[in-house]
Formats: sequence, structure tokens, C-alpha cells
Amino acid sequence: MFTIFAKIFLEFMMRKITIVILLSLFVAYPQTFKVERIEPPNWWIGMKYDTIQILLYGENISKAEIYPAHRGATILNYHKAESPNYLFLDLVIDNSIDENVNFEIGLATDDYDTVITFPLLLRQKREKAFQGFNQSDIVYLIMADRFCDGNPQNNKIDDSLDQFSEQDLDGRKGGDIEGIISKLDYLKELGITTLWITPILENNMYMSYHGYAATNLYKIDPRFGSNELYKKLVDDAHQNNLKIIMDHVSNHIGINHWWLKDLPFNDWINGKPGNHLPANHNKMTFPDIHSPEESVTLTWEGWFTNYMPDLNQRNPFLKKYLIQNTIWWIEYLGIDGIREDTYPYVNQYYLSEWAETILNEYPNFNIVGEIWTGEAPFLAAYQRNNKFGLKLNSNLPSVTDFALADAFRDFLSGKKGLEAVFNIIAMDFIYSEPENLLTFIDNHDIARGLYLANGNIEKFKVALSILLTTRGIPKILYGTEIGIIGDDRHGTIRTPFPGGFKFCKRNAFKESERTNVENNLFNYTKKLISLRKKYKSLSQGELYHYYPFNNVYVYFRKYNNETIMIIANGSDKKERVNFLNFKDMLSSSERLVDLITGEEISLIKEKDLFVNPLSSKILLIMNN
Repeated sequence: MFTIFAKIFLEFMMRKITIVILLSLFVAYPQTFKVERIEPPNWWIGMKYDTIQILLYGENISKAEIYPAHRGATILNYHKAESPNYLFLDLVIDNSIDENVNFEIGLATDDYDTVITFPLLLRQKREKAFQGFNQSDIVYLIMADRFCDGNPQNNKIDDSLDQFSEQDLDGRKGGDIEGIISKLDYLKELGITTLWITPILENNMYMSYHGYAATNLYKIDPRFGSNELYKKLVDDAHQNNLKIIMDHVSNHIGINHWWLKDLPFNDWINGKPGNHLPANHNKMTFPDIHSPEESVTLTWEGWFTNYMPDLNQRNPFLKKYLIQNTIWWIEYLGIDGIREDTYPYVNQYYLSEWAETILNEYPNFNIVGEIWTGEAPFLAAYQRNNKFGLKLNSNLPSVTDFALADAFRDFLSGKKGLEAVFNIIAMDFIYSEPENLLTFIDNHDIARGLYLANGNIEKFKVALSILLTTRGIPKILYGTEIGIIGDDRHGTIRTPFPGGFKFCKRNAFKESERTNVENNLFNYTKKLISLRKKYKSLSQGELYHYYPFNNVYVYFRKYNNETIMIIANGSDKKERVNFLNFKDMLSSSERLVDLITGEEISLIKEKDLFVNPLSSKILLIMNN
């Protein structure tokens, strides 16, 4: 009996000792929280967008209470997420302050407290920033990894998840911000006015070079450079009278984004890894008046790929985060425009508010949305103030003119003649702003024009001459000016620019190392660009065109008293152009001046002009 009581007593004492030890440990090591991330990292004083949301992230941060803060801003409210590791703070900036302020925010539990600082900065005074881009510009698309390697030391990072090597088509080649900066003089010589640079945010992914699967929305990938270097690029570009368009993505992120390890809310993304809607490329569901809601949902919520989680902009915290993130980059860098990726795949109500907010803050800014369809009516439906009254005003100023691109490409491949170009431009009545369409022959996602033309330089020049003399904002892909051909694979479409990398055998940035064919195309491109910049009729003028009988497309650009006649012969044989067919445009004219050759043509003596096969004429109309 004694033994049994002794055993019970010992068990009771051991339990009591265990409880005391655990209580002692709790007192000695109280539960704390961490502050690991603050996004955005700062804001500015004096902006219209002065009521912001700060995301705080750290272990158990939601357990903290918020102390009253010091001068600079007022905390309106704070919100806990479904994850205990997030807090969202709403605050309004005091725009009367005339100096930089470190706004202090106190956080505390019963056992631990800390103070964080949130910088509020005066806006930088810039002579050139937020300029927008328009039909007076010539845009040059740079695939950042494939243009020029200005710093080979940053080509690798220690924690890289990239599964491709430099030798692979889909591997990183090493292009970076310093490489672009080093070639600004080259771009100025060509006559370019605006650079569109593919995304260079951190992309620590299995395939990282393209930049479209961000893993940190506030950090430049170190293999491209740094936030500071991107800002330097913009400043240097502006000093050289060049503008910058930033490539931005609201639709998705990369699967290795830090959010995926700990989502703030379950609906932060659409679906979840391994259980989500597939990509649905019916991009026309939203403007389609017969489209049921579930079809729209499939387009907006499907994942592009299994490694690109689709963001849910209906979540109010994410919506505000993305809008602020865009404004932060615009203000920090001083960029002039944005190209928004995968536009129809994103919730259009969010994008309408996103665009409206940006343009309210930066009235001269421009945004072009990637609408990848060759159907002009669908393109028109996505442009702001569309003429059809469809569902909502997108507030989107510019769209990618894939309809005209398809017409160019059909001509180059031999599927159609120049009537395809005429027919697309003849539909400009459906657009609210046809002059604000981004026009192009090819881009970084589709086979290059010269590949479609089977390397026929003269045929490609015809398309290029139309691109650089017709309505819209012309864009050329890097390397177009030297005749990069590639094929239909992404890795060769995005061929490294010869001379931009240590593995190149020659430097095509230099005239002396280009071939005769390359120099011929370079000089022709340069001449066309110079004419567009010199003669306002080619960029801003009214357009009058005639149906291309015999595959000869004739059109006129008129601005005030300046009129230019363009003749594009898409035929394989010499064609006769009878000036009597254009009496409305030429009746008061006496002569024409060929702006390419300098040759003069008397309209009094000559009634016809013979145009060589696959060639173009750009003729200034003289009235005396």
C-alpha cells in the first residue's frame, strides 16, 4: 500500500515541477513578433495619391498593437490578414511637410515592443520625367537579357534556381542595365526616341531570363543590376533625350515569390499550386456581349503556366498593393510609360481603376496594353472611350496593334498582299484614338519579320517603310536594324545582339564590323526614322490612302501645308503609278522630291512614275 501511495505522490510532484518549468520558460522567453518586410519601402510627400496602405510582414506580427505615430502621417486603421504574419496599415500623408521625414510607427505586445521607420520623401525635381510617348516617338524594344552584357560579374547569383545554362537557348546570356546604358549613344545614332525594356524585376525561377515571373515586386534582379542602376538608366536616358517604357505585369507572379510560402489571404491568388484553372486564351470574353460570366472567369482566373500563379485583383488589399507598386516604380524611376503585359487576362475592373489612378497622378503619362489579337474590333473595345459603350471605360490610352502586325506578317510571308494593310487601316473608324496604337511588325514573342520574309531584305524594307510612315506609334524589335532573322523559337527570336556579349565573334554595334547587308538595312532604317522625326506629316498628319491595285499601296500624310506621298510596291515586278489617279491630292502640285534619293519629279512633265519591284518611294509634294 505504501508503495502505491509513494508512486502516486511522485507522479503528482513531477507534473507540478513540469508545469512550473514551462511557466518559467514562458516568462523567460515571452512570445514576440518580427518585422521582416515593409512594402512599399517609402512614399513621397506632395502626391495626389496620399492615402496609402503599408504591408508589414513578419512572424506573429498580427499580435502587435499599433502605437500612436509621430509627425508626417496619420494612421487611419490597421487590418489583420488570415495569416498571423501580416498587418496592413492605412495612413494618410501630411502634404504640408517640406522636408524628408522618417515616419515612426510603434508596435507592441505585452512582452515586446519596437519602432519601425517609414521614410516620407520630398518628390525629386526632374526636368524630364513622366513624359508619356506618342506618334512622334520611335520605340525600340529591348529584351534585357539579350541586348548587351555591361557587367559580366553579375551574371550569376548564389541562390539561383535557374535550370538553364548560357549555352541553352532559354538560358541567361548576361544582358543587364549597365549594358543598355553603354549603348545609349548607339540608339541615339539610330534615331530611337523611346526604349521599351522587358521586365527586370527579381525572377529567381527555373527559367529566369525573360523576366515575366517576378519573385519580388520591389527589387530589380541582381543579375540585371539594382534599383539604383535602373534609376540611373532612366536619368541617363533622359539626359540623352530618350524616354523609358517599363514592362509591367499585374496578371501573375512567379511560383517562387515569397508570398507563396505564406499567403496573406487564401484568395490572394486564384486557386492554388496543383489546383487551379488552366490558361484560357479566349481573350475576347469580356467585350463579347454574348459571353457568360463563367467564360470571363476562365480567362481572368486561369494560370498562364503552373509556375505563374494568377493574382486575384478582387482582393481589396492586393488591388491596392498592385496599384501602389506601379505608382512607386513610376515615381522612383521617373519613367515615361508602361507596357502592361497580358492585358485581357486581368480583371478589367481592376485595370480600369489602375489606369485611371496612374493617369490622374501623371496626366502626360501613357500606357499601352498588350492585347494579343489580330481582330481590330476587339482591340478597339479595350481602348479608353471605346465607341461601343461596352461594360466600362478601360481608361487605357493605347493598345498593341496586332491587327496591323498580322497584316504586315501576312504580306511578308506571302499569304496576302498589301491590301491586308489597307484593309486594317481602313477600319480605323472603330478606334477612339487610332493615332495612339502601338504599331509593329514583330516582337519578342513572335517570329521576326525577316524570318517570315525568308530573308528577303527588299520585301522587309517595304513593310518597314510603311511602319515608319503610317499612323500610330511605331515600335521595332532590337536587332531589326541589322537584320537579325532567327526562327520561330523564343530562344532565337531573342537572339543575343552581336557584339553585346563576351562570346560574340564581332561587334555589330560598330559600322566597321557589320556586313554590307547589315549596314544597308541599318542606314535605311536610320533614314526612315530621321524622315519621320523631321517631317511632322509622317507622324502627326492626317492619312489619306488608296486601295492597292496591283499590290501598289499609295497614301498621303498631310500636316498643315506639308504633304508627303508614299508609294509602296509590294509586287515582284516594276509597277506604273499614274499621277492622274490622285488628282485630289496632287492637283495644285508642280513637283515631287524623293526624300530617300533627293531626285526631283516634275508633275508638269511626268504623268507616270515607274516603281521598282519590292521598293518604296517617299515623296515630298512641292507647290512651286
